[in-house]
Amino acid sequence: MNNLLVVPLIIPIITAVLLVFLREQIMLQRIISFITMIFISIISFLLLNFVQTDGIIRLDFGGWIPPFGILFVADSFSLLLVLTANVLTTICLLYAFSTIGERHEKMFFYPFVLFLIAGVNGSFLTGDVFNLFVCFEVMLLASYVLVALGGKKRQLRESLKYVIINVVASWMFLIALAFLYGTVKTLNMAHIAQRVAEVGQDPVLTTVAILFLIVFSLKAGLLLFFWLPGSYSVPPTVVQALFAALLTKVGIYALIRTFTLMFPLNQDVTHTIIGVMAGITLIAGCMGALSGRDIYTIATYNVIIGVGFILIGLAVGTESALTGAIYYLIHDMLAKALLFLLVGMMFYVSGESVVKKMSGLIQNYPLFGWIYFLVMLALAGIPPLSGFMGKVLIGQGAIENGSYVLLAIGFASSIIVLYSLLRIFLASFYGETTISYEDRKPIPRGAYVAFVLLALSIVCVGVGAESLAIYVKDAAKTLMNPSIYIDAILKG
Repeated sequence: MNNLLVVPLIIPIITAVLLVFLREQIMLQRIISFITMIFISIISFLLLNFVQTDGIIRLDFGGWIPPFGILFVADSFSLLLVLTANVLTTICLLYAFSTIGERHEKMFFYPFVLFLIAGVNGSFLTGDVFNLFVCFEVMLLASYVLVALGGKKRQLRESLKYVIINVVASWMFLIALAFLYGTVKTLNMAHIAQRVAEVGQDPVLTTVAILFLIVFSLKAGLLLFFWLPGSYSVPPTVVQALFAALLTKVGIYALIRTFTLMFPLNQDVTHTIIGVMAGITLIAGCMGALSGRDIYTIATYNVIIGVGFILIGLAVGTESALTGAIYYLIHDMLAKALLFLLVGMMFYVSGESVVKKMSGLIQNYPLFGWIYFLVMLALAGIPPLSGFMGKVLIGQGAIENGSYVLLAIGFASSIIVLYSLLRIFLASFYGETTISYEDRKPIPRGAYVAFVLLALSIVCVGVGAESLAIYVKDAAKTLMNPSIYIDAILKG
């Protein structure tokens, strides 16, 4: 079973290389991509259940025993995110089949989506920091192509900003790696955690930790999100959905893993900084969502609000808060993917992105309108949908820790999320329709299937929170007790 750990990384890469040679065979590309994603989703589910019975598993590449070699590590936290990422990418492919267009498909859309998911999966599964950098770069290189796919003028302008910011962040990542290795003489995450626990987190290590915080905050959109609204609003709709669901979540994962495993000691400094950054991110995200006049702006600032809310759980640092952060992370991946698919379809059927220039969409597309209403309620945290459990547990953790300011900002942001999305719903879906029957564009079947599947996922995660609890609680337990992870790697 350990050997299956490499499947979510290596199979998408091999398939992507194969698809490069099938550029003209669009239907074959679709079939192969879809089967690949279903296969790695099944493998991810099997691995997740295997971890529940046998504990944390690892794969040592080249037979090198930790901490000397490269390795993949699977615990409940990483596998929950791998499974969620693979499932939602599979669903997004269904949307892409009927909407992306042959022109984009011949621009190697499917190979680069597979490279993207390979980098995402590798980032979640790697057990050493340098390999995390490598997987980040695989993911980012694919995203550089996808953000510019189509070559429109605005795309090229925003993609240039996106590339420059991420290149700077990657350069800072390498500097942080150099300082870290020079200080602790290892890049294995478990070994770093052991060394830090032995010598204590002195000012030098705390400075290195803050450098990692800056790097991963740029990736996650925590406070340093100035590049995000423009970059996430210019690619094709399905790419926007994948970016909103995956890219910031990899940065969030790296922050959580770094400050629960490698640098957990000096929380008065690191977690306080994270808390301040999360609070400011929430406030800025709310201001952007309230001031936005077009659907893309409102949607992208809701991504920023989600980042801030999840990282309140890390800043608070209690087991309840981390459990809530994991629940909310899974919810946010699914809900943000659906939100961006819906927003893109609103633009497709109306030809408008400004909220006040659309009206009466629900008269022509009733199912579409009620699915939007569902995701709006989920993102606001209305029970029994997927966002409710995470918000309640993060709030409980904040109360336990006495973090009342973060609690107030977090739950005020839920009201802003509801208001901003409700504004779209009331203005764009109700009222007299702006689309005549003759001009009505049919929503493709593949898009409807993707909407329904993601909506069902949101309902299932919320209603089935108890069934999911065995995995989430195990993940939170491991995050709260780094010795479990360390012993599984260095003594297993």
